[in-house]
Amino acid sequence: MATTPPVIPPLAPNATFLDTNELIINMGPQHPSTHGVLRVILKLDGERILGTECVIGYLHRGVEKIAENRTYTQFAPYVDRMDYVAAVSNGLGYCETIEKLLNVEAPPRARFVRTILTELNRISSHLLWLGTHAIDLGAITPLFYCFREREEILKIFENYCGARLTTHAFRIGGLQYETYDGFDQQVRAFCNQFMEKIAEYETLLTGNRIWLERTKGVGILTAAEAIDFSVTGPLLRASGVKFDLRKAQPYAAYSEVDFDIPVGENGDTFDRYVVRMEEMRQSIRIARQCLDKLPEGPVMAKVPKIMKPPVGEVYHAIEAPKGELGYHVVSDGSTQPYRIRVRPPSLINLQALDRMVRGLLVADVVAVIGTIDIVLGEVDR
Repeated sequence: MATTPPVIPPLAPNATFLDTNELIINMGPQHPSTHGVLRVILKLDGERILGTECVIGYLHRGVEKIAENRTYTQFAPYVDRMDYVAAVSNGLGYCETIEKLLNVEAPPRARFVRTILTELNRISSHLLWLGTHAIDLGAITPLFYCFREREEILKIFENYCGARLTTHAFRIGGLQYETYDGFDQQVRAFCNQFMEKIAEYETLLTGNRIWLERTKGVGILTAAEAIDFSVTGPLLRASGVKFDLRKAQPYAAYSEVDFDIPVGENGDTFDRYVVRMEEMRQSIRIARQCLDKLPEGPVMAKVPKIMKPPVGEVYHAIEAPKGELGYHVVSDGSTQPYRIRVRPPSLINLQALDRMVRGLLVADVVAVIGTIDIVLGEVDR
């Protein structure tokens, strides 16, 4: 007696049947578009992404453990090597954290110079992001344009402290170096010419049909999802959340300058591009105000040569170019920290990648990773 074959319901458009169509591939760690040594395991149904897993640790150097075997001053140059694209911001966060632990405040002039250099560093970081993100999506010209302006910022850093990339600009208690002759004029000249250059970038990209197709509606992260994943920085603000540590918990000289917090509407790759472009304009605005208000006076507070902070712990965070960069330092009263824990924005923001790329195509992973703006030196530490 013949039996009736079972009725198999049709599959959903993006579903798979018994995993027969699924493919597991590795994107990285050698892939240039992973922006460092990041390995992303992709689970695919054809070209469509079903899930991802990020494998990190290829660049791990144990920076936080090194801190336990260095004095507070000796460890300061190590933080410059985490996010090596934003070394100035790393140093500012660390120095202010130890100053809180010591109950020391940098002099007013030092705070304004710190703010100027940190905002120039924000522009430098965003320029590197924009150039590499554009070349990931096939636009070559913006890379040369961005590096042209970034070079002018690196010249200012080099004139100030002799370094261009891992810029050890600050010291615990203020600045080691006074500004050089012509610092004011060089920074003002950059601010004046850079505003015109931003318009050049936008002429190339903002209305470009290919750019819009690759970024609009790609990698959407809603405001609620951004908060759930604890993302910060441009990634959070592009989702419509108006939060910036420079306003919420002012540090350096940010309480004495006026600036706006740009936010997006859709939380997609295009909004993250727009937010960073506007952030560069606001950085110029902040730098100009600091130059106008730059006070005279010392650049270094009175700090002991042998630093022994009192027993205790402190957490201090700043708004780095990629988001909230926080330092949790525990002191046991000796010359070396008992524990240091870094809260790197690149690592925290990277955890949202899986949510952002599900259902997209493999080519979109490149766009989304680029728009998160990660640096693996900061992810792995």
